[in-house]
Amino acid sequence: MITRRDLLAASAALASLPAGAQPSQEELLRFEPLGQVTILHLTDLHAQLLPMYFREPETNLGVGEVRGLLPHLTGEAFLEAFRLARGSALAHALTHLDFAELARRYGPMGGVDRIATVIKAIRAERPGRTLLLDGGDAWQGSWTSLQSRGADVVAVQKALGVDAMVGHWEFTYGADRVKELAAELGVPFLASNVQDSEWNEDVFPHTAFFERGGVKVAVIGQAFPYTPIANPRWMFPEWTFGIKEEKLAERVQAARADGAEVVVLLSHNGFDVDRKLAQRVTGIDVILTGHTHDAMPRPLEVGRTLLVATGACGKFVSRLDLRVEGGRVVEYRYALIPIFSQRIAPDPEMAALVERLRAPHVRELARIVGRTESLLFRRGNTAGTWDDVICDALLREREAEIALSPGFRWGTSLLPGTDITAEDVWAQTAITYPNAYRITMRGEQLKTVLEDVADNLFNPDPYYQQGGDMVRTGGLSFTLDVSAPSGRRISDLRLLRNGEPIEAAREYVVAGWASINQGTEGPPIWEVVFRHLARGPVRAEPRQDVRLRGV
Repeated sequence: MITRRDLLAASAALASLPAGAQPSQEELLRFEPLGQVTILHLTDLHAQLLPMYFREPETNLGVGEVRGLLPHLTGEAFLEAFRLARGSALAHALTHLDFAELARRYGPMGGVDRIATVIKAIRAERPGRTLLLDGGDAWQGSWTSLQSRGADVVAVQKALGVDAMVGHWEFTYGADRVKELAAELGVPFLASNVQDSEWNEDVFPHTAFFERGGVKVAVIGQAFPYTPIANPRWMFPEWTFGIKEEKLAERVQAARADGAEVVVLLSHNGFDVDRKLAQRVTGIDVILTGHTHDAMPRPLEVGRTLLVATGACGKFVSRLDLRVEGGRVVEYRYALIPIFSQRIAPDPEMAALVERLRAPHVRELARIVGRTESLLFRRGNTAGTWDDVICDALLREREAEIALSPGFRWGTSLLPGTDITAEDVWAQTAITYPNAYRITMRGEQLKTVLEDVADNLFNPDPYYQQGGDMVRTGGLSFTLDVSAPSGRRISDLRLLRNGEPIEAAREYVVAGWASINQGTEGPPIWEVVFRHLARGPVRAEPRQDVRLRGV
Protein backbone atom coordinates (compact mmCIF):
# COMPACT_ATOMS: atom_id res chain seq x y z
CA MET A 1 0.00 0.00 0.00
CA ILE A 2 1.28 3.47 -0.90
CA THR A 3 1.15 5.89 2.00
CA ARG A 4 1.24 9.66 2.32
CA ARG A 5 0.70 12.30 4.96
CA ASP A 6 -2.37 14.52 5.21
CA LEU A 7 -0.37 17.70 4.66
CA LEU A 8 0.78 16.51 1.26
CA ALA A 9 -2.30 18.01 -0.42
CA ALA A 10 -0.17 21.12 -0.84
CA SER A 11 2.72 22.78 0.87
CA ALA A 12 1.65 23.07 4.49
CA ALA A 13 3.01 26.60 4.61
CA LEU A 14 0.94 27.65 1.61
CA ALA A 15 -2.25 25.90 2.68
CA SER A 16 -2.14 27.60 6.07
CA LEU A 17 -1.65 31.14 4.74
CA PRO A 18 -4.66 33.38 5.45
CA ALA A 19 -6.52 35.13 2.66
CA GLY A 20 -4.51 38.03 1.27
CA ALA A 21 -1.16 36.90 2.63
CA GLN A 22 1.65 36.93 0.07
CA PRO A 23 3.71 33.72 0.03
CA SER A 24 7.47 34.09 0.11
CA GLN A 25 9.84 32.20 -2.15
CA GLU A 26 10.91 30.17 0.86
CA GLU A 27 7.31 29.18 1.58
CA LEU A 28 6.66 28.33 -2.06
CA LEU A 29 9.66 25.98 -2.11
CA ARG A 30 9.38 24.56 1.41
CA PHE A 31 9.26 20.77 1.19
CA GLU A 32 10.49 17.90 3.34
CA PRO A 33 12.32 15.56 0.94
CA LEU A 34 11.34 11.91 0.80
CA GLY A 35 12.89 8.76 -0.63
CA GLN A 36 15.25 8.39 -3.55
CA VAL A 37 13.47 9.97 -6.54
CA THR A 38 12.08 13.45 -7.23
CA ILE A 39 9.93 13.86 -10.35
CA LEU A 40 9.31 17.40 -11.60
CA HIS A 41 6.49 17.95 -14.07
CA LEU A 42 5.71 20.86 -16.37
CA THR A 43 3.01 20.65 -19.03
CA ASP A 44 1.00 22.69 -21.53
CA LEU A 45 3.38 25.66 -21.41
CA HIS A 46 1.99 26.84 -24.76
CA ALA A 47 5.19 28.80 -25.40
CA GLN A 48 4.48 31.32 -22.62
CA LEU A 49 7.98 32.45 -21.67
CA LEU A 50 6.97 35.50 -19.62
CA PRO A 51 4.77 35.84 -16.52
CA MET A 52 1.10 36.12 -17.50
CA TYR A 53 -2.45 35.86 -16.20
CA PHE A 54 -4.46 32.70 -16.82
CA ARG A 55 -7.96 32.41 -15.39
CA GLU A 56 -9.07 28.90 -14.45
CA PRO A 57 -12.45 27.71 -15.75
CA GLU A 58 -15.77 28.59 -14.18
CA THR A 59 -17.31 25.52 -15.83
CA ASN A 60 -15.52 22.17 -16.18
CA LEU A 61 -18.17 19.56 -16.92
CA GLY A 62 -17.72 15.89 -16.17
CA VAL A 63 -20.06 13.42 -17.84
CA GLY A 64 -20.96 9.80 -17.28
CA GLU A 65 -19.16 8.16 -14.37
CA VAL A 66 -16.98 11.21 -13.67
CA ARG A 67 -19.83 13.68 -13.31
CA GLY A 68 -19.20 15.76 -10.19
CA LEU A 69 -15.77 14.23 -9.59
CA LEU A 70 -12.36 15.90 -9.61
CA PRO A 71 -11.07 17.59 -11.63
CA HIS A 72 -14.60 18.59 -12.68
CA LEU A 73 -15.16 20.82 -9.68
CA THR A 74 -14.74 24.57 -9.89
CA GLY A 75 -15.07 27.62 -7.70
CA GLU A 76 -16.41 27.07 -4.20
CA ALA A 77 -16.78 23.32 -4.75
CA PHE A 78 -13.09 23.09 -5.63
CA LEU A 79 -12.09 25.10 -2.55
CA GLU A 80 -14.20 22.89 -0.34
CA ALA A 81 -12.69 19.72 -1.81
CA PHE A 82 -9.18 20.88 -0.93
CA ARG A 83 -10.03 22.95 2.17
CA LEU A 84 -8.67 26.18 0.74
CA ALA A 85 -9.73 29.61 1.98
CA ARG A 86 -11.39 31.88 -0.57
CA GLY A 87 -9.12 34.79 -1.41
CA SER A 88 -5.95 32.93 -0.44
CA ALA A 89 -3.00 32.65 -2.77
CA LEU A 90 -3.74 29.02 -3.62
CA ALA A 91 -7.45 29.71 -4.09
CA HIS A 92 -6.59 32.43 -6.59
CA ALA A 93 -4.12 30.24 -8.46
CA LEU A 94 -6.56 27.33 -8.72
CA THR A 95 -10.00 28.91 -9.30
CA HIS A 96 -11.74 31.67 -11.25
CA LEU A 97 -13.22 33.28 -8.12
CA ASP A 98 -12.66 37.04 -7.77
CA PHE A 99 -10.06 36.69 -10.48
CA ALA A 100 -9.44 40.29 -11.53
CA GLU A 101 -9.31 41.60 -7.96
CA LEU A 102 -6.99 38.84 -6.75
CA ALA A 103 -4.81 38.99 -9.86
CA ARG A 104 -4.01 42.59 -9.00
CA ARG A 105 -3.21 41.53 -5.44
CA TYR A 106 -1.05 38.50 -6.19
CA GLY A 107 0.32 39.51 -9.58
CA PRO A 108 0.97 37.44 -12.69
CA MET A 109 2.12 33.85 -12.62
CA GLY A 110 4.61 31.75 -14.54
CA GLY A 111 7.65 32.87 -16.47
CA VAL A 112 10.35 30.40 -17.43
CA ASP A 113 12.99 32.41 -15.57
CA ARG A 114 11.03 31.83 -12.33
CA ILE A 115 10.49 28.18 -13.24
CA ALA A 116 14.26 27.88 -13.70
CA THR A 117 14.78 29.25 -10.19
CA VAL A 118 12.45 26.62 -8.74
CA ILE A 119 13.99 23.75 -10.69
CA LYS A 120 17.55 24.75 -9.84
CA ALA A 121 16.69 25.01 -6.15
CA ILE A 122 15.17 21.53 -6.10
CA ARG A 123 18.06 20.02 -8.05
CA ALA A 124 20.54 21.58 -5.63
CA GLU A 125 18.62 19.99 -2.76
CA ARG A 126 18.34 16.63 -4.52
CA PRO A 127 21.50 16.11 -6.61
CA GLY A 128 21.31 13.03 -8.79
CA ARG A 129 17.72 12.33 -7.77
CA THR A 130 15.59 14.65 -9.95
CA LEU A 131 13.86 13.99 -13.25
CA LEU A 132 12.25 16.88 -15.18
CA LEU A 133 9.50 15.80 -17.57
CA ASP A 134 7.56 17.98 -20.03
CA GLY A 135 4.00 16.87 -20.86
CA GLY A 136 3.78 18.57 -24.27
CA ASP A 137 1.98 21.50 -25.88
CA ALA A 138 5.20 23.38 -25.22
CA TRP A 139 6.21 24.60 -28.70
CA GLN A 140 2.99 26.40 -29.70
CA GLY A 141 1.03 29.37 -28.37
CA SER A 142 3.07 32.53 -28.97
CA TRP A 143 4.24 34.71 -31.83
CA THR A 144 7.89 33.96 -31.16
CA SER A 145 7.25 30.22 -31.22
CA LEU A 146 5.32 30.55 -34.48
CA GLN A 147 8.05 32.64 -36.10
CA SER A 148 10.84 30.32 -34.95
CA ARG A 149 8.69 27.23 -35.63
CA GLY A 150 9.20 26.06 -32.05
CA ALA A 151 12.94 26.68 -31.80
CA ASP A 152 12.65 29.32 -29.08
CA VAL A 153 10.91 26.92 -26.69
CA VAL A 154 13.37 24.14 -27.48
CA ALA A 155 16.18 26.50 -26.42
CA VAL A 156 14.33 27.14 -23.16
CA GLN A 157 13.74 23.42 -22.57
CA LYS A 158 17.43 22.72 -23.06
CA ALA A 159 18.34 25.46 -20.60
CA LEU A 160 15.85 24.06 -18.06
CA GLY A 161 17.37 20.61 -18.47
CA VAL A 162 14.22 18.78 -19.55
CA ASP A 163 14.88 15.01 -19.51
CA ALA A 164 12.03 13.89 -21.81
CA MET A 165 8.83 15.21 -23.39
CA VAL A 166 5.73 14.22 -25.38
CA GLY A 167 3.67 16.12 -27.92
CA HIS A 168 0.38 17.37 -29.34
CA TRP A 169 0.40 20.87 -30.83
CA GLU A 170 4.04 20.21 -31.62
CA PHE A 171 2.85 18.10 -34.56
CA THR A 172 1.21 21.13 -36.23
CA TYR A 173 4.65 22.27 -37.39
CA GLY A 174 4.64 19.23 -39.68
CA ALA A 175 6.34 15.87 -39.54
CA ASP A 176 9.76 17.01 -40.77
CA ARG A 177 9.94 19.97 -38.40
CA VAL A 178 8.94 17.86 -35.39
CA LYS A 179 11.79 15.47 -36.13
CA GLU A 180 14.22 18.39 -36.53
CA LEU A 181 13.22 19.94 -33.21
CA ALA A 182 13.26 16.60 -31.40
CA ALA A 183 16.83 16.07 -32.60
CA GLU A 184 17.77 19.60 -31.53
CA LEU A 185 16.25 19.03 -28.09
CA GLY A 186 18.62 16.12 -27.63
CA VAL A 187 16.51 14.18 -25.13
CA PRO A 188 13.78 11.60 -25.78
CA PHE A 189 10.68 12.87 -27.57
CA LEU A 190 8.46 9.97 -26.52
CA ALA A 191 5.38 8.65 -28.30
CA SER A 192 4.36 5.08 -27.60
CA ASN A 193 1.17 5.58 -29.61
CA VAL A 194 2.56 7.10 -32.83
CA GLN A 195 3.44 4.65 -35.58
CA ASP A 196 4.23 4.77 -39.28
CA SER A 197 1.05 3.89 -41.19
CA GLU A 198 2.81 1.71 -43.79
CA TRP A 199 5.05 -0.43 -41.58
CA ASN A 200 3.44 0.12 -38.17
CA GLU A 201 6.84 0.97 -36.76
CA ASP A 202 7.40 3.48 -33.96
CA VAL A 203 8.16 6.96 -35.25
CA PHE A 204 9.68 8.06 -31.93
CA PRO A 205 11.05 6.19 -28.89
CA HIS A 206 8.29 4.83 -26.69
CA THR A 207 10.24 4.39 -23.44
CA ALA A 208 13.25 6.02 -21.82
CA PHE A 209 15.10 4.66 -18.78
CA PHE A 210 16.74 6.80 -16.12
CA GLU A 211 18.65 6.03 -12.94
CA ARG A 212 17.85 8.40 -10.11
CA GLY A 213 18.94 7.91 -6.53
CA GLY A 214 19.90 4.31 -7.27
CA VAL A 215 16.40 3.57 -8.64
CA LYS A 216 15.69 2.57 -12.24
CA VAL A 217 12.83 4.68 -13.62
CA ALA A 218 11.02 3.97 -16.88
CA VAL A 219 9.21 6.85 -18.59
CA ILE A 220 6.71 5.89 -21.30
CA GLY A 221 5.35 8.66 -23.51
CA GLN A 222 1.81 9.09 -24.80
CA ALA A 223 1.10 11.75 -27.45
CA PHE A 224 -2.40 13.20 -27.80
CA PRO A 225 -4.34 10.26 -29.29
CA TYR A 226 -6.67 12.35 -31.46
CA THR A 227 -4.15 14.70 -33.03
CA PRO A 228 -5.18 13.81 -36.64
CA ILE A 229 -8.82 14.63 -35.79
CA ALA A 230 -8.32 17.77 -33.72
CA ASN A 231 -5.56 19.14 -35.97
CA PRO A 232 -4.76 18.95 -39.71
CA ARG A 233 -3.90 15.40 -40.69
CA TRP A 234 -2.19 16.60 -43.87
CA MET A 235 0.67 17.92 -41.73
CA PHE A 236 1.69 14.37 -40.70
CA PRO A 237 -0.13 12.13 -43.21
CA GLU A 238 2.00 9.01 -42.71
CA TRP A 239 1.60 8.71 -38.94
CA THR A 240 -1.14 6.96 -36.97
CA PHE A 241 -2.25 7.96 -33.48
CA GLY A 242 -4.68 6.56 -30.91
CA ILE A 243 -4.88 5.48 -27.28
CA LYS A 244 -3.56 2.01 -28.16
CA GLU A 245 -4.17 0.62 -24.69
CA GLU A 246 -2.92 -2.91 -25.43
CA LYS A 247 0.35 -1.60 -26.83
CA LEU A 248 0.81 0.58 -23.77
CA ALA A 249 0.13 -2.36 -21.42
CA GLU A 250 2.76 -4.41 -23.24
CA ARG A 251 5.30 -1.65 -22.84
CA VAL A 252 4.58 -1.24 -19.16
CA GLN A 253 5.21 -4.94 -18.63
CA ALA A 254 8.33 -4.81 -20.79
CA ALA A 255 9.69 -1.95 -18.70
CA ARG A 256 9.10 -3.95 -15.52
CA ALA A 257 10.80 -6.97 -17.08
CA ASP A 258 13.77 -4.73 -17.92
CA GLY A 259 14.20 -3.91 -14.25
CA ALA A 260 12.20 -0.70 -13.86
CA GLU A 261 11.28 -0.12 -10.22
CA VAL A 262 9.17 2.95 -11.05
CA VAL A 263 7.04 3.25 -14.20
CA VAL A 264 5.88 6.74 -15.18
CA LEU A 265 3.41 7.49 -17.99
CA LEU A 266 4.21 10.93 -19.37
CA SER A 267 0.85 11.59 -20.96
CA HIS A 268 -0.99 14.07 -23.13
CA ASN A 269 -4.19 12.02 -23.15
CA GLY A 270 -6.30 14.27 -20.96
CA PHE A 271 -7.30 13.63 -17.36
CA ASP A 272 -10.37 11.42 -17.82
CA VAL A 273 -8.66 9.23 -20.41
CA ASP A 274 -5.76 8.76 -18.02
CA ARG A 275 -8.12 7.94 -15.17
CA LYS A 276 -9.67 5.17 -17.28
CA LEU A 277 -6.22 3.94 -18.35
CA ALA A 278 -5.14 3.74 -14.71
CA GLN A 279 -8.13 1.49 -14.02
CA ARG A 280 -7.36 -0.81 -16.94
CA VAL A 281 -3.57 -0.93 -17.30
CA THR A 282 -1.71 -2.32 -14.31
CA GLY A 283 1.86 -1.58 -13.36
CA ILE A 284 1.92 2.21 -13.81
CA ASP A 285 3.04 4.01 -10.67
CA VAL A 286 2.55 7.60 -11.81
CA ILE A 287 0.62 9.22 -14.66
CA LEU A 288 1.71 12.78 -15.33
CA THR A 289 -1.39 13.94 -17.15
CA GLY A 290 -1.73 16.85 -19.56
CA HIS A 291 -3.84 18.32 -22.37
CA THR A 292 -6.93 19.24 -20.34
CA HIS A 293 -5.06 21.94 -18.36
CA ASP A 294 -6.37 20.72 -15.00
CA ALA A 295 -4.44 21.69 -11.88
CA MET A 296 -4.94 19.94 -8.55
CA PRO A 297 -2.99 20.40 -5.32
CA ARG A 298 -2.75 16.66 -4.69
CA PRO A 299 -2.61 13.59 -6.90
CA LEU A 300 -5.68 11.47 -7.50
CA GLU A 301 -5.12 7.88 -6.39
CA VAL A 302 -6.54 5.26 -8.77
CA GLY A 303 -5.64 1.92 -7.24
CA ARG A 304 -1.86 1.99 -6.99
CA THR A 305 -1.50 4.68 -9.66
CA LEU A 306 -1.08 8.39 -8.91
CA LEU A 307 -2.55 10.92 -11.37
CA VAL A 308 -0.72 14.24 -11.26
CA ALA A 309 -2.30 17.34 -12.87
CA THR A 310 -0.02 20.37 -13.23
CA GLY A 311 -2.14 22.98 -15.03
CA ALA A 312 -1.00 25.11 -17.97
CA CYS A 313 1.00 28.11 -19.20
CA GLY A 314 3.76 27.68 -16.62
CA LYS A 315 1.50 28.56 -13.67
CA PHE A 316 2.69 25.51 -11.73
CA VAL A 317 5.47 22.98 -11.35
CA SER A 318 4.67 19.63 -9.75
CA ARG A 319 7.09 18.00 -7.36
CA LEU A 320 6.60 14.32 -6.51
CA ASP A 321 9.04 12.55 -4.18
CA LEU A 322 8.96 8.75 -4.15
CA ARG A 323 10.33 6.23 -1.66
CA VAL A 324 11.01 2.90 -3.32
CA GLU A 325 11.57 -0.37 -1.47
CA GLY A 326 11.76 -3.87 -2.89
CA GLY A 327 11.21 -2.63 -6.42
CA ARG A 328 7.98 -0.77 -5.69
CA VAL A 329 6.80 2.66 -4.59
CA VAL A 330 5.81 2.54 -0.93
CA GLU A 331 5.40 6.22 -0.07
CA TYR A 332 5.09 9.57 -1.79
CA ARG A 333 5.09 13.24 -0.97
CA TYR A 334 3.73 15.89 -3.33
CA ALA A 335 3.46 19.63 -3.82
CA LEU A 336 1.92 21.66 -6.63
CA ILE A 337 4.17 24.72 -6.65
CA PRO A 338 2.42 27.89 -7.87
CA ILE A 339 4.81 30.16 -9.77
CA PHE A 340 3.91 33.58 -8.34
CA SER A 341 6.25 35.69 -10.43
CA GLN A 342 6.43 38.61 -7.99
CA ARG A 343 7.50 36.30 -5.16
CA ILE A 344 10.07 34.12 -6.95
CA ALA A 345 13.35 35.67 -8.07
CA PRO A 346 14.08 35.31 -11.79
CA ASP A 347 17.04 33.16 -12.75
CA PRO A 348 19.53 35.52 -14.44
CA GLU A 349 20.72 33.05 -17.09
CA MET A 350 17.21 32.12 -18.17
CA ALA A 351 16.09 35.75 -18.13
CA ALA A 352 18.98 36.65 -20.45
CA LEU A 353 18.09 33.77 -22.80
CA VAL A 354 14.45 34.85 -23.00
CA GLU A 355 15.50 38.42 -23.74
CA ARG A 356 17.71 37.21 -26.61
CA LEU A 357 14.95 35.00 -28.03
CA ARG A 358 12.41 37.83 -27.98
CA ALA A 359 14.74 40.60 -29.16
CA PRO A 360 13.99 40.30 -32.92
CA HIS A 361 10.25 40.67 -32.25
CA VAL A 362 10.05 42.87 -29.17
CA ARG A 363 8.80 46.05 -30.87
CA GLU A 364 6.06 44.25 -32.78
CA LEU A 365 5.05 42.25 -29.68
CA ALA A 366 4.59 45.46 -27.68
CA ARG A 367 2.51 47.22 -30.37
CA ILE A 368 -0.79 48.39 -28.85
CA VAL A 369 -3.71 47.28 -30.99
CA GLY A 370 -6.66 48.00 -28.68
CA ARG A 371 -7.94 48.25 -25.16
CA THR A 372 -10.29 46.21 -23.00
CA GLU A 373 -12.68 47.54 -20.38
CA SER A 374 -13.54 44.03 -19.16
CA LEU A 375 -11.77 40.82 -18.16
CA LEU A 376 -10.73 38.82 -21.21
CA PHE A 377 -10.32 35.10 -20.60
CA ARG A 378 -10.68 31.98 -22.67
CA ARG A 379 -10.80 28.83 -20.54
CA GLY A 380 -14.28 27.39 -20.01
CA ASN A 381 -16.38 24.55 -21.40
CA THR A 382 -18.75 26.67 -23.44
CA ALA A 383 -17.62 30.29 -23.50
CA GLY A 384 -14.85 32.80 -22.92
CA THR A 385 -14.76 36.55 -23.38
CA TRP A 386 -11.62 36.42 -25.54
CA ASP A 387 -13.54 34.05 -27.82
CA ASP A 388 -16.43 36.51 -27.89
CA VAL A 389 -14.06 39.21 -29.14
CA ILE A 390 -12.77 36.88 -31.86
CA CYS A 391 -16.32 35.95 -32.89
CA ASP A 392 -17.40 39.59 -32.95
CA ALA A 393 -14.40 40.36 -35.16
CA LEU A 394 -15.36 37.57 -37.57
CA LEU A 395 -18.97 38.74 -37.72
CA ARG A 396 -18.14 42.36 -38.40
CA GLU A 397 -14.95 42.26 -40.43
CA ARG A 398 -15.99 39.27 -42.55
CA GLU A 399 -19.63 40.41 -42.89
CA ALA A 400 -21.05 37.13 -41.62
CA GLU A 401 -24.31 36.10 -39.97
CA ILE A 402 -22.70 33.42 -37.78
CA ALA A 403 -19.16 33.02 -36.47
CA LEU A 404 -17.39 29.85 -35.36
CA SER A 405 -14.21 29.85 -33.30
CA PRO A 406 -12.48 26.71 -32.01
CA GLY A 407 -12.70 25.92 -28.30
CA PHE A 408 -8.97 26.06 -27.68
CA ARG A 409 -7.96 25.82 -24.02
CA TRP A 410 -4.80 27.86 -24.40
CA GLY A 411 -4.66 31.65 -24.37
CA THR A 412 -3.73 34.08 -21.61
CA SER A 413 -6.08 36.45 -19.76
CA LEU A 414 -6.21 40.25 -19.67
CA LEU A 415 -7.38 42.37 -16.75
CA PRO A 416 -10.01 45.10 -17.18
CA GLY A 417 -8.74 48.56 -18.07
CA THR A 418 -5.58 47.44 -19.85
CA ASP A 419 -4.14 47.94 -23.30
CA ILE A 420 -4.24 45.02 -25.71
CA THR A 421 -0.94 44.37 -27.46
CA ALA A 422 -0.30 42.40 -30.61
CA GLU A 423 1.33 39.78 -28.39
CA ASP A 424 -1.92 39.41 -26.43
CA VAL A 425 -3.84 38.67 -29.63
CA TRP A 426 -1.21 36.22 -30.85
CA ALA A 427 -1.40 34.41 -27.51
CA GLN A 428 -4.95 33.46 -28.57
CA THR A 429 -4.35 32.85 -32.27
CA ALA A 430 -0.75 31.87 -33.08
CA ILE A 431 -1.14 28.64 -35.03
CA THR A 432 0.17 27.34 -38.35
CA TYR A 433 -3.28 27.24 -39.99
CA PRO A 434 -4.84 30.61 -38.98
CA ASN A 435 -6.80 31.53 -42.13
CA ALA A 436 -10.22 33.09 -41.53
CA TYR A 437 -12.64 31.52 -44.00
CA ARG A 438 -16.05 32.78 -45.16
CA ILE A 439 -18.53 30.20 -46.47
CA THR A 440 -22.22 29.40 -46.64
CA MET A 441 -23.72 26.58 -44.58
CA ARG A 442 -27.23 25.21 -44.42
CA GLY A 443 -28.86 25.17 -41.03
CA GLU A 444 -28.78 21.37 -40.93
CA GLN A 445 -25.01 21.41 -41.60
CA LEU A 446 -24.49 23.90 -38.80
CA LYS A 447 -26.37 21.70 -36.35
CA THR A 448 -24.36 18.65 -37.45
CA VAL A 449 -21.10 20.50 -36.78
CA LEU A 450 -22.23 21.48 -33.29
CA GLU A 451 -23.47 17.95 -32.55
CA ASP A 452 -20.15 16.44 -33.66
CA VAL A 453 -18.16 18.77 -31.42
CA ALA A 454 -20.48 18.10 -28.48
CA ASP A 455 -20.08 14.34 -28.94
CA ASN A 456 -16.30 14.73 -29.00
CA LEU A 457 -16.46 16.56 -25.67
CA PHE A 458 -19.32 14.97 -23.76
CA ASN A 459 -19.29 11.34 -24.80
CA PRO A 460 -19.72 9.42 -21.51
CA ASP A 461 -16.81 7.13 -22.46
CA PRO A 462 -13.54 9.05 -21.95
CA TYR A 463 -11.88 7.06 -24.73
CA TYR A 464 -14.17 8.83 -27.22
CA GLN A 465 -13.54 12.33 -25.87
CA GLN A 466 -11.27 14.20 -28.22
CA GLY A 467 -10.39 17.20 -26.09
CA GLY A 468 -10.81 20.95 -26.25
CA ASP A 469 -13.82 22.98 -25.19
CA MET A 470 -17.10 23.57 -27.03
CA VAL A 471 -16.79 25.48 -30.30
CA ARG A 472 -17.47 29.17 -29.68
CA THR A 473 -20.22 30.85 -31.67
CA GLY A 474 -21.15 34.39 -32.58
CA GLY A 475 -24.55 35.54 -33.79
CA LEU A 476 -26.09 32.28 -32.61
CA SER A 477 -27.76 30.90 -29.50
CA PHE A 478 -28.64 27.30 -28.68
CA THR A 479 -29.32 24.83 -25.88
CA LEU A 480 -26.70 22.19 -25.04
CA ASP A 481 -27.83 19.12 -23.10
CA VAL A 482 -24.63 17.28 -22.15
CA SER A 483 -26.58 14.31 -20.77
CA ALA A 484 -28.49 13.66 -24.01
CA PRO A 485 -27.44 10.90 -26.42
CA SER A 486 -25.25 11.51 -29.47
CA GLY A 487 -26.94 13.63 -32.15
CA ARG A 488 -29.55 15.05 -29.75
CA ARG A 489 -27.51 17.38 -27.56
CA ILE A 490 -28.10 20.58 -29.55
CA SER A 491 -31.53 22.21 -29.79
CA ASP A 492 -33.31 25.57 -30.18
CA LEU A 493 -30.76 27.15 -32.51
CA ARG A 494 -31.57 30.81 -33.13
CA LEU A 495 -30.07 33.86 -34.75
CA LEU A 496 -29.22 36.39 -32.07
CA ARG A 497 -29.99 39.44 -34.17
CA ASN A 498 -33.71 38.67 -34.44
CA GLY A 499 -34.36 35.52 -32.40
CA GLU A 500 -35.51 33.58 -35.47
CA PRO A 501 -34.99 29.80 -35.39
CA ILE A 502 -32.24 28.40 -37.61
CA GLU A 503 -33.93 26.78 -40.62
CA ALA A 504 -32.51 23.41 -41.72
CA ALA A 505 -32.66 24.14 -45.46
CA ARG A 506 -31.68 27.81 -45.41
CA GLU A 507 -28.11 28.89 -46.18
CA TYR A 508 -26.26 31.17 -43.75
CA VAL A 509 -23.02 33.13 -44.18
CA VAL A 510 -20.54 31.68 -41.71
CA ALA A 511 -17.06 32.97 -40.84
CA GLY A 512 -14.52 31.00 -38.87
CA TRP A 513 -10.87 30.07 -38.61
CA ALA A 514 -8.49 27.19 -37.84
CA SER A 515 -10.01 24.87 -40.40
CA ILE A 516 -8.19 21.54 -40.56
CA ASN A 517 -8.78 21.43 -44.34
CA GLN A 518 -5.71 22.00 -46.49
CA GLY A 519 -5.77 25.08 -48.71
CA THR A 520 -8.25 27.11 -46.65
CA GLU A 521 -8.23 30.70 -47.93
CA GLY A 522 -8.64 33.93 -46.02
CA PRO A 523 -6.62 36.41 -43.96
CA PRO A 524 -4.93 35.22 -40.78
CA ILE A 525 -7.31 35.55 -37.87
CA TRP A 526 -5.07 37.97 -35.98
CA GLU A 527 -5.38 40.51 -38.82
CA VAL A 528 -9.16 40.24 -38.56
CA VAL A 529 -8.99 40.82 -34.79
CA PHE A 530 -6.56 43.73 -35.18
CA ARG A 531 -9.01 45.51 -37.51
CA HIS A 532 -11.86 44.92 -35.07
CA LEU A 533 -9.91 46.21 -32.06
CA ALA A 534 -8.92 49.35 -33.97
CA ARG A 535 -12.58 50.43 -33.89
CA GLY A 536 -12.37 51.24 -30.17
CA PRO A 537 -12.23 49.70 -26.67
CA VAL A 538 -14.00 46.41 -26.19
CA ARG A 539 -16.25 45.32 -23.36
CA ALA A 540 -16.96 41.61 -23.47
CA GLU A 541 -19.09 40.54 -20.55
CA PRO A 542 -19.97 36.83 -20.15
CA ARG A 543 -22.91 35.93 -22.37
CA GLN A 544 -25.74 33.45 -22.06
CA ASP A 545 -25.80 32.42 -25.72
CA VAL A 546 -25.34 28.76 -24.77
CA ARG A 547 -27.96 27.41 -22.39
CA LEU A 548 -26.75 24.34 -20.47
CA ARG A 549 -28.88 21.38 -19.47
CA GLY A 550 -28.12 18.01 -17.94
CA VAL A 551 -25.36 19.34 -15.66
